[in-house]
Order: sequence, then structure tokens, then C-alpha cells
Amino acid sequence: MESPPLLRYIIAGQVRREYIITPSGKPISDATGGNLLYSAAGLGVWDNAIGLIGKVGTDFPVESLNQIHRQGFDIRGIKVDDQELDIRSFFAYSSDNNVDINNPFGHFKRLGILFPKSLLGYTPSILSSGLCSEVTPLSLRLLDVPDDYWDAGTVHICPMDYLSQGILLSKFHNSNFHTITLEIAPEYMNQSFSVNIEKLIKNTTTFFTSEDCIRNLFSGRTTNLWEMAEGIANFGCEIVVIKRGLSGQLIYEKSTDNRWSIPAYPSRVTDPTGAGNAFCGGFIYGYRETYDPVESALHGNISASLAVEGSGSFYAMNGMPGFAHARLETLRSNVQKM
Repeated sequence: MESPPLLRYIIAGQVRREYIITPSGKPISDATGGNLLYSAAGLGVWDNAIGLIGKVGTDFPVESLNQIHRQGFDIRGIKVDDQELDIRSFFAYSSDNNVDINNPFGHFKRLGILFPKSLLGYTPSILSSGLCSEVTPLSLRLLDVPDDYWDAGTVHICPMDYLSQGILLSKFHNSNFHTITLEIAPEYMNQSFSVNIEKLIKNTTTFFTSEDCIRNLFSGRTTNLWEMAEGIANFGCEIVVIKRGLSGQLIYEKSTDNRWSIPAYPSRVTDPTGAGNAFCGGFIYGYRETYDPVESALHGNISASLAVEGSGSFYAMNGMPGFAHARLETLRSNVQKM
């Protein structure tokens, strides 16, 4: 029997079947995506010793699973449930990269594009923010995770339902992981859920959030992003990263009170889908290699810059050897310590 690969990283998240209208109006139908795969590809730019934790249904194409495996990822942690699961996502981008996830029929009609039958009956997948204990069809179970995954040492947990994140975090903490990074779904990033957010963030290495999400969480309390980052760090994590799209990232380190601003690498944006997830993947590689928040963010920034230049969850990994490192050196001189 073939022994399992030696894994250095674990990523837990969602696999989705994506329908996208790019900023140029190009339609993409039923592409394999989701935050799990974009994060894996962002890390895969630099290293591919990665185990994936996720869940799909019986209706998920076997060839799509094979495609993920062919990228070099360990897919033993992707559970195929015993029922069909609706994991469709829709994104329609405007020419200025704003996104709409509603009314796919209207967007296809506006562009004069044939509406895909496989998107009939679509409604946006919204997580409930009411109950921490709510089990969703996509909730993950520890029993579905291979035993050797708990030895990897570095994990990133993508946005998903609260219960899954809580269960996974507890297990990773108890397994002595030295690096645990986390991003929480936008549905939970509000003041009524702040006590529960604090429970998730406590004792993590890095917390990632978008500017919109963190502003929503601190609405009415402060408009200063650095004060927001400090507030999150006081929940019990060492590094806070605020992702600002084309404006780059803000990085706050609690132990030193250091703050940095990093501009986004000037890429040609073809499809923004998954850019923030790719950033997280690149970041955890940089952190495991250097334990330096700036170097980590630079690696994440470059992963995101590669992801947006084409479509598909694995596009970031298609660059020529050395290309990512060249971009890294170019961007390093643009870091600003605040």
C-alpha cells in the first residue's frame, strides 16, 4: 500500500461550482472553484505539499476531483457526501470590478448570452448568522479528516459555517499546530456576532478580513482601520491582515505594534474571483518560511496578482518558473511602514 504524502500545510474550505461573468463580459459556466481551491492555488504557486479539507455531493463530477488531484494536492480530506449538494456560486463583475451575486438571469439577458440550464433555480448561498450550533449540509466532520492531516503544523481555515470553523480550530489547537490562520464569512462579521468572533479568533496566528467586513464589524465605533486591526488583535491573535482589493493590504502585528501598508502588485485584472483567497494561500507559505508578516504578505500579494490575470481556480499556478519570485523582488521595495 502506498504511504500518504508528507504534508506541510492543510487548507479547509468550500469547493464550489462557479458561474462567472468577467469584467469584460465573458461568461464562464460550471467551473470548479471555491475558496478552498483558490487558497490552495495561491499556496501552490510556492509549494504543493497541501492537504485539502472540504465537502461535495454525489452530483459533483468525478473528473473535477481528478482535476484537483492532478494539480498535486492531496484530496483525501474532501468528503463526498451521500447526497446531492447545491454548491453553485454566481459572480457578475462590472468593468470596475464591482461584483453582484444576485439575478444571474438578468445579467445573462443584458449581455445577450444564453442562460445555462444548470443555473436554473439558483439562489445565493448565504450562511445563517443566528445560531453558532447550526449544522448546514456543508458542515464538516472531524471523522472525515485523515489522521495524518493533524501532523502538518500549518493550517488556513477559509470562510465557512461557524460550527465547522469552531470544531476545526479546537482540533488544530489541540494538535499543536504552530501556525493557524483564519478568515470568517462576511455573514458573521457584524456586531451582534462579535462575542462569537472573539471565540474563534483567540490563539490564532493570523486573522484575514476584507476592508468591507471589518468596517461592518466596527460600524458606529470607529472608522480608523488601524484601530479596528488593534481591536481584532486584542481578541487574541498575533497578526491582522486587512485586504483592500486593488488598494493592497494593511498588516498589523500585535507583539511589536508594527503597521505596514503594501500596495497591490499592478496586474492586468481579467477575473478577480478568488484573489483574496489566493492571497491567504501565499501568505501561509511566506509565514512558514520566514515567520515575518511582511514577507508573508508579499508572497500573498504576488499569489493574488497571478490569480486575477486569468480565470480558473488554478490559474495562479500556471506562471513560468521564477516569475513569482521576480514579482516578489519588485514589490518588496514598495512596502511602507506606518
